[in-house]
Amino acid sequence: MNIFDILGPVMVGPSSSHTAGAVRIGYVAKCLLQDELCNVKILFHGSFATTGIGHGTDRAVIAGLLGMHPDDMRIPDSFSYAQKAGLSFGFDQIDLRDAHPNTVILEMEGRSGRNLKIQASSLGGGRIMVNQIDGIDVNFNAEKPTLIVHNLDQPGHVAEVTSMLSHKCVNIATMQLYRDKKGGYAVMVIETDQAVPTDAIKWLEHLEGVIKVTYINLEED
Repeated sequence: MNIFDILGPVMVGPSSSHTAGAVRIGYVAKCLLQDELCNVKILFHGSFATTGIGHGTDRAVIAGLLGMHPDDMRIPDSFSYAQKAGLSFGFDQIDLRDAHPNTVILEMEGRSGRNLKIQASSLGGGRIMVNQIDGIDVNFNAEKPTLIVHNLDQPGHVAEVTSMLSHKCVNIATMQLYRDKKGGYAVMVIETDQAVPTDAIKWLEHLEGVIKVTYINLEED
C-alpha cells in the first residue's frame, strides 16, 4: 500500500469516484481513441446517472476527454472548453445488467474517422476499470503500458504478438484473451513492464487479420 491508497488522488472535488474517477475515464478513453475527438455520446449508468450531475460527473468526463487531469482547475468549465475545441457531446442514461454502479459508456468518433466504444467504471479513490471495448469484455485499469489488439479469431495471432514483444525486449505482465464467438471477433489485452515501441505497433497494424491496434501508456502521456 502506498500513500495514494491512503489519502486518495489530488483532485478538484467533490468526489473521488464521481469526479476524479470520471476525469480519468475520459482521459483514458481519449488516449485509447488515438484520434482527435470530434463527437461523443456519453451514457451514464447507476449512481453516475442518478447523482452524477450533482457531483460534476458530466463535466469531469468531458474534462478528461479534453486531456485534463483530476487536479485541473478548469474542470468545472470543461463544457466551454469543449465548445472552443469543437467537441460535440451529448448525455443520456442507460440501465446495464451486472455493471458497477459508477459506470459510463462512451461512444466516440475521431476527426479522421476512427471510432471507439468503451465501457468503464470508477472504483473509488480515483481508480478506474475499462470493462469493454467495442462490446468485448476486457477489464484493465491502464496503470501499466497496455496493448489492445483487435483481430479475427484465427490461429497464429497470439504467437505473432508475443513473439514481436519478445523481439523488442518487452516483458508481458498480464495477458487476457477475449472473443465474441469461435472464428469471430477477438481481442488481446496485454499489460507490459516496458513501453511498446511505435514501430512495433505499426507493424502489428499491418498484419493480415488484425482489425485495429490500440495502445495506451499514461507514463508517456
